[in-house]
Amino acid sequence: MSEQAGSSHYGGANRHHKPKPFAPIDFEPFAGGADPARVSEAAHLAAQALVRHGRDSDDPVVTERLVKLADEQGLEAIAEMWAESPARSLPGALWRLYALRAATVQDPERISVYFRAGRDTAQVSNVVAGAAEPPGADEMTAMADAILSGAFDGEFDVALERSAAFCRVVALGQATIADGAEHANEAHASKLTRNSHQLVKTAEDLEHAANAWRLGELD
Repeated sequence: MSEQAGSSHYGGANRHHKPKPFAPIDFEPFAGGADPARVSEAAHLAAQALVRHGRDSDDPVVTERLVKLADEQGLEAIAEMWAESPARSLPGALWRLYALRAATVQDPERISVYFRAGRDTAQVSNVVAGAAEPPGADEMTAMADAILSGAFDGEFDVALERSAAFCRVVALGQATIADGAEHANEAHASKLTRNSHQLVKTAEDLEHAANAWRLGELD
């Protein structure tokens, strides 16, 4: 992965996108501010400042604080800034990284069940995601931390692609479990199927954002 284009670009020509809703695994979208223009401007400035601060520092303490930002400030506070941002934008990508980590940390055992169910079929995504073996609850938490940490102390596009791969493995696991539960618990199977589709869309958005970062076009 290369960052020569992305590392010097935190913005670009202003482009207007239609915000896309996002529900990582079992999270519901949070409401944004009342003034869309000001919320969008604040979201982009905050995202640019956060990424720049993390990537300009080689202090692991700083990286750890950024990774645990949602733990300290609350996911709702981050959602107020970024949840309404376009999916394929810097604040939108950061929101997805933080929200996916929060969903994993909240219930790593359940996420590990989904991951194990999907990893053998999604072998390439499993490798890219980089989970330790066997992928239990502790390994899911460690991977979520490592992916978000990589956004600040590694290659930003790699962090996005690892998160996308994680989404794809979990989504496939959810779909697999849904197929097995279709007759025994139709409501649960339907919910898992919806979540699986949402995660695939999230993976696509993260992959698009990674490519845009490499081109210096992730604003």
